[in-house]
Amino acid sequence: MIRKYVLPVLAFALFSLAVVHVIRASKPLPKLKPPIEPAHTPFAKTVAGAGIIEARTENIAIGSDLPGIVTRVFVKVGEKVTAGTKLFQLDDRALRAELAVREAALAAAKAEWERLKNLPRPEELKLKEARLREAKAHLEEQRDLLNRALASGRSISPEELSRRRQAFHQAQGQYDFAVADYELLKAGAWERELAVAEANVRQAKAQVEQVRTDIERLTVRALVAGEVLQVNVRPGEYVGAPPSQALIVLGDVHLLHVRVDIDEYDIPRFVPGAPAKAVLRGHADIEFPLTFVRVEPFVVPKKSLTGDNSERVDTRVLQVIYAFEPSSWPVYVGQQVDVFIDAAGKSSIGSGE
Repeated sequence: MIRKYVLPVLAFALFSLAVVHVIRASKPLPKLKPPIEPAHTPFAKTVAGAGIIEARTENIAIGSDLPGIVTRVFVKVGEKVTAGTKLFQLDDRALRAELAVREAALAAAKAEWERLKNLPRPEELKLKEARLREAKAHLEEQRDLLNRALASGRSISPEELSRRRQAFHQAQGQYDFAVADYELLKAGAWERELAVAEANVRQAKAQVEQVRTDIERLTVRALVAGEVLQVNVRPGEYVGAPPSQALIVLGDVHLLHVRVDIDEYDIPRFVPGAPAKAVLRGHADIEFPLTFVRVEPFVVPKKSLTGDNSERVDTRVLQVIYAFEPSSWPVYVGQQVDVFIDAAGKSSIGSGE
């Protein structure tokens, strides 16, 4: 008798279990919050764009004018620097040796110039005066011999008289040469010789200054005040000119800028100076107002990619610069933010510089 009711009871139990399962499966699933809350625009009409935080001075990539081996690095990441602060230095031994050669050449050129300016030397004048007196005495001697030969009448042969005349003319030439040589020495250096010597001094000075300038260029300094954002060079490394990457990155981070890429399709709806806000990625509750700085009026291919699967890499964008005070928000240079610009707002252009 019991076996007669076993199958119906079992069938009813299975049917009830199936009904309960269907009822439970048909209930709507509860809405789950996303792991990371997406950013929401605070404006009714908006133009959105991806922005990258950068320094007020933009991110300054420091390189080297000259190639060489790095001997010292003077700064560390996060260090504050002022204009003129040493950043790193290259090996200067070769240029130091060349500087010594150039300085020796300059000393020689100066000595030659001073020698020409101080001509004639008193000792040389005495020597020339003695030779002039000697030439004069020899001339008087030959003149006296010639006069005696002429006064003797026929007692001297024509050949002897001719010889005496030639000796007198030779003595006269030697005397004239001695006089001219003395006058030349007494006159000092020629004006054009002095000009050439002075030009040689200037040339040697210029060569010394050129080498000194090259030595100075081996020490790379900061041209603006800011903070060291990145150091990509170490002592012992070889750097080319230009280097393959930024050796040191500097920037003024007291006031930060956001470089926003606005899609070319949204450009007609963009209003320069309209209210704008930025939202940190991963922290939708952190948003901060932006101050319009400028528009860079040249549409360029998009280079900064956000990682969105639907993002087009052939898009052209208009870059707009905004400013904000970084003290209240934990942000860093190079960080991406979502920027929303009021497309219905009126322009309220103000400088963030």
